[in-house]
Amino acid sequence: MDKILHQPLGGNEMPRFGGIATMMRLPHLPSAAGLDAAFIGVPLDIGTSLRAGTRFGPREIRAESVMIRPYNMATGAAPFDSLSVADIGDVAINTFNLLEAVRIIEASYHKILEHNVIPLTLGGDHTITLPILRAIHKKHGKVGLVHIDAHADVNDHMFGEKIAHGTTFRRAVEEGLLDCERVVQIGLRAQGYTADDFDWSRRQGFRVVQAEECWHHSLAPLMAEVREKVGGGPVYLSFDIDGIDPAWAPGTGTPEIGGLTTIQAIEIVRGCQGLDLVGCDLVEVSPPYDTSGNTSLLGANLLYEMLCVLPGVTHR
Repeated sequence: MDKILHQPLGGNEMPRFGGIATMMRLPHLPSAAGLDAAFIGVPLDIGTSLRAGTRFGPREIRAESVMIRPYNMATGAAPFDSLSVADIGDVAINTFNLLEAVRIIEASYHKILEHNVIPLTLGGDHTITLPILRAIHKKHGKVGLVHIDAHADVNDHMFGEKIAHGTTFRRAVEEGLLDCERVVQIGLRAQGYTADDFDWSRRQGFRVVQAEECWHHSLAPLMAEVREKVGGGPVYLSFDIDGIDPAWAPGTGTPEIGGLTTIQAIEIVRGCQGLDLVGCDLVEVSPPYDTSGNTSLLGANLLYEMLCVLPGVTHR
């Protein structure tokens, strides 16, 4: 049976301010069956440590995705010509119990991945990446990681809790989910408690690219290095919107000055072209802190750029 190549609803079929809010105005389907890639929302914010609001991230990212058209004029990517893509809605997390929410997310992604689909996740705080990686590991084994963030998220605990948005990648290492020699963290910056806040990552074999290394530069040369570092196996891409400077992305829970630009963000995602991406997420968008919608707009466009670099995408 031939797969169905779903198309985003065009601007002349329904006004962009009308219709049901799905990612890129794609069809909403009840499951990932028959899809090559699926957009999924995980509206979680009870793993945050400062400002909440990421529970509203998936809904607002979808709302701000209405202007995105199917063909990528810069790269020639035409993802909807070769991949079957749809929006399969949100994971019904437990909003009162973080550990139960993590269990639900992991179980949901196990079911999603049974369909051999690549998940593109709309977060939600960065806690969600741990249960997703657990499910990815069951299917693909250890993965390489491209992680964009202001923070390393390798705390041993937060207020004594082992699971929170700042502990995600330490738990992932401890649980054997990552191929540590194929991990790059980009955009880390600001202050810490000790040098170990970033050096722990380096001791695991991660390539740590602090934000200062990125200032005033195109990141295309860096991404050539990243592809060399993380290639050779399955790779997961996790993009925390606070990796971007709050001048461009103020709508997040833990903003840090001196961050990446939106252009550098696009360079990073486009620089993942050719990697064996098995999943991607865009996390930590907190719409209440950006009433302009610009942070959600950026998140929506970065998710589209992630779709454009997935394996099997046609280029015209």
